[in-house]
Amino acid sequence: MTDPLLRLRRLSAALVLPLAATALVACGGSDSAATASDAGGSTTAATAAATPTRSSGGDGSGGTLVIGSTGATLPNPDTLIGGNGWEGTRFVANQIYDQLVRWDLTDDAAVPRIVPSLATSWRTDSAGTTWTLELRRDVRFHDGTPFDADAVVFNFDRYLDDRSEFFSEATIGDVGLYAGLFAGARKVGPYSVEITTRGRDGHFLNDLTYIPIASPAGVRKSGNAGFARAPVGSGPFRFASQSSQQLELVRNAGYWAGAPKLDKLILKPLPDASARIAALRSGEVNWIEYPNPDDVPGLRDAGFQIVSNNYDHVWQITFDQSQRPWDDVRVRQAANYAVDREAIANDLLHGTADPAEQVAPRGTFAYDPAGDRYAYDPEKARALLAEAGYGDGVKVTIAVPTGGSGNLIPIPIAEKIQQDLRAVGIDAELKTADFDTLMKFMAEGRVALGASAQAGSTPLFASDAIFALSVKSDSPWFVGNPTGRSVDALVDRAAATVDDGAREQTYAEAARALTEEARFLTVVNDRNSRALAPTVHGFVQPQSWFLDLTQVWVGQ
Repeated sequence: MTDPLLRLRRLSAALVLPLAATALVACGGSDSAATASDAGGSTTAATAAATPTRSSGGDGSGGTLVIGSTGATLPNPDTLIGGNGWEGTRFVANQIYDQLVRWDLTDDAAVPRIVPSLATSWRTDSAGTTWTLELRRDVRFHDGTPFDADAVVFNFDRYLDDRSEFFSEATIGDVGLYAGLFAGARKVGPYSVEITTRGRDGHFLNDLTYIPIASPAGVRKSGNAGFARAPVGSGPFRFASQSSQQLELVRNAGYWAGAPKLDKLILKPLPDASARIAALRSGEVNWIEYPNPDDVPGLRDAGFQIVSNNYDHVWQITFDQSQRPWDDVRVRQAANYAVDREAIANDLLHGTADPAEQVAPRGTFAYDPAGDRYAYDPEKARALLAEAGYGDGVKVTIAVPTGGSGNLIPIPIAEKIQQDLRAVGIDAELKTADFDTLMKFMAEGRVALGASAQAGSTPLFASDAIFALSVKSDSPWFVGNPTGRSVDALVDRAAATVDDGAREQTYAEAARALTEEARFLTVVNDRNSRALAPTVHGFVQPQSWFLDLTQVWVGQ
């Protein structure tokens, strides 16, 4: 089997963060369906009866939801390969596939919690390294074949074992990042499986939410390449077709949790914000991701629905501390004091984001109102630069993504940052690259386009896999943080802590340390805005990057 650290390094090149990636409860949370205490012993999850019902009917049903996404291209239909900032995962993969456990995305007022899905209950041993899951018995894949323990083992072998006939890092992509944290799975009964981890894993349930369960019969019939073009899962929607212009899913009438209300779901790539607005106004689409903030008041006045909510997201610049001047904490702190985040959030983004003065986003367990370290203070920024020996100014380069993956309007944001930095003596040249290229260079341990900093959106609390890739000194994304090893110890301790409360405290400590040492220039926390036609009904905007579309319908 492939070494897990090697897999993390290889697969991080494919990892494209949503950023929003999942919400803060990806780190656990007191509302998780089941956890085990550090004292040992086993804990059994809530049974299937606790799973929120997702049945059709109610006030209405039917219709076609047409979504204009921010991606420049359509995702691979199985969306196991990185791209489009995980828009494909939330709109396609999570609709085609089920996971063993999932987030409850039906409540906009609460941070999502983990609930049963294909697994109805789970328990762990006293060591916290062996988990036994009981499986749902009434599930069939879209091809009519039954879901059972053999299907789970097949999928884990496909994701984990390079001796498997259907193992392929190129095809599996992002999923392998999370599956690679597990040692393996074995069948202990027709509807019981045992999954082992490579160590005590406080993120076990969170990581399971990223692992789709595919039809073994479908994979065997089509092979990896063929299956990727026409995937078969057990989720609420079935794959129908894909062209260069759109990807189409249809209702799974036999869905075990109740058929979704929509007849059809269509995804269209519309990377240009103005084109998305025009498509919404013309009726070409009835849902768009991230409307241009300048257009929000007019859309609302015209009767369109503007929905948003907090979630685990931060738009930030990552300093390359292996290069001057970012190797000096005073310069990094000066850059943080130099940026007027309030102006960016309120004037440029028209309230669709909140200022981010610390690493932990608002609404997450690690956020501390008293920890807003970097209020706008250009005089303090100039003083710190002078103290560091840069009183006469310094030139730097910042690489900026052109769009995608929760990056809002990255060029205007970067231009405002450039203006603020120049005002205190940091002459920043902006260089642009598409998001996937930027992330690829970051994963390879080098900065794109000769840049000495990078702008992007990275949710630090999505899971240990993402947090570790973002901040640990042995990560392929590590860019020369001289004090990183103290944070390494905190991250390692948190990852091995099964108790939710203790793990959250450790992550909060790590977030404070990262803020103090100014590892990043945090700018804003996005509120995940989208615009819907008045004919779209039943959508609940959760505090998450991911969505539940089973209760959405389109009517009058």
